[in-house]
Amino acid sequence: MARIVMKFGGTSVANLERIHNVARHVKREVDAGHEVAVVVSAMSGKTNELVGWVHDTPKTAGASSPFYDAREYDAVVASGEQVTSGLLAIALQSMDVNARSWQGWQIPIRTDNAHGAARILEIDGSDIIRRMGEGQVAVVAGFQGLGPDNRIATLGRGGSDTSAVAIAAAVKADRCDIYTDVDGVYTTDPRIEPKARRLKKIAFEEMLEMASLGAKVLQVRSVELAMVHKVRTFVRSSFEDPDAPGMGDLLNPPGTLICDEDEIVEQEVVTGIAYARDEAQISLRRLADRPGVSAAIFGPLAEAHINVDMIVQNISEDGTHTDMTFTVPSGDVEKAISVLSENKEKIGFDVVQSESGLSKVSVIGVGMRSHAGVAATAFRAVAEKGINIKAITTSEIKISVLIDGAYTELAVRTLHSAYGLDKK
Repeated sequence: MARIVMKFGGTSVANLERIHNVARHVKREVDAGHEVAVVVSAMSGKTNELVGWVHDTPKTAGASSPFYDAREYDAVVASGEQVTSGLLAIALQSMDVNARSWQGWQIPIRTDNAHGAARILEIDGSDIIRRMGEGQVAVVAGFQGLGPDNRIATLGRGGSDTSAVAIAAAVKADRCDIYTDVDGVYTTDPRIEPKARRLKKIAFEEMLEMASLGAKVLQVRSVELAMVHKVRTFVRSSFEDPDAPGMGDLLNPPGTLICDEDEIVEQEVVTGIAYARDEAQISLRRLADRPGVSAAIFGPLAEAHINVDMIVQNISEDGTHTDMTFTVPSGDVEKAISVLSENKEKIGFDVVQSESGLSKVSVIGVGMRSHAGVAATAFRAVAEKGINIKAITTSEIKISVLIDGAYTELAVRTLHSAYGLDKK
């Protein structure tokens, strides 16, 4: 017998038929004798609808300002998960499974006060553990918790993944199964490279890089939590027949296991290729090369909540001036330029230039730590395809290159092939 947390995303619970299918997945684990908690998202499209209502209400009411109370935003958008948890509990009860729904505040999942993007501080899992021990399935509304102001607080888009991993850590689950519309983590996006392979295992660090660099399988914060608390996490498909061979395998169910690096016996040099479109590059020309100039640039950008990624600095021959180039999401270009212009006198640059429509393509693998020539292979491969690299960043386990967006798919396929990921 094991203790399992199962999470189902919006597409998995999109309608009553799919909720019934989810209930069959849950019943399979209950019938096998496991203690089960389930975390659910809102039905597909519901959160967007609720967010739209919140945005439109001030205008409909004739308000002069489009702003609204973030606490009320949370009260509205958290209702989507509340509906799903209740419906799934009813579906399970209809199949003679002892189940009840839980809202975030009932557990409670305690968060900070950042309404709309709250972070989990602590979870008291004792009541759920007791109920699970009595044979009851806990159906938990994901994405929500209880803020210090005693109001519902939501965790940001994709927050149900984070809820599931956090609850798995709190109840000391043997594993956390994330059911989604894909059947695992692939070496790259199968829509771009049909030869992409599903990975049997991937290390926490690799998955964290994949998620932060463009892979949409899991929310970044959920992977961070899993890594910190060593929560073995399976990415699985909810669209597989719940009773198909192997679906009830406790140790090796179909899907991808995200686990500690020590669990992976045969570690590949490169695990996968990730990409992120809609990157933009901003360059500040002829900056004075003096202490504090970087802080003068990136401090105001951080205060404006603009995420800066690749940073490249070039110093002039005489050592008196420098050019600073960095990337931001395309949607933040105008805001970033406005912030920089407001601080021009303090920063001391001649001109600011920008270029949108770029993409970041990344090569990821913990095996890079002990193998030379990984970067050279990447640079040679894209050069042979005539793709110009505008910027490069590296870490112990990743190499990212910035290129023109038009070459994204070509670069992904080229790098995927260069490291033999299409042949193994």
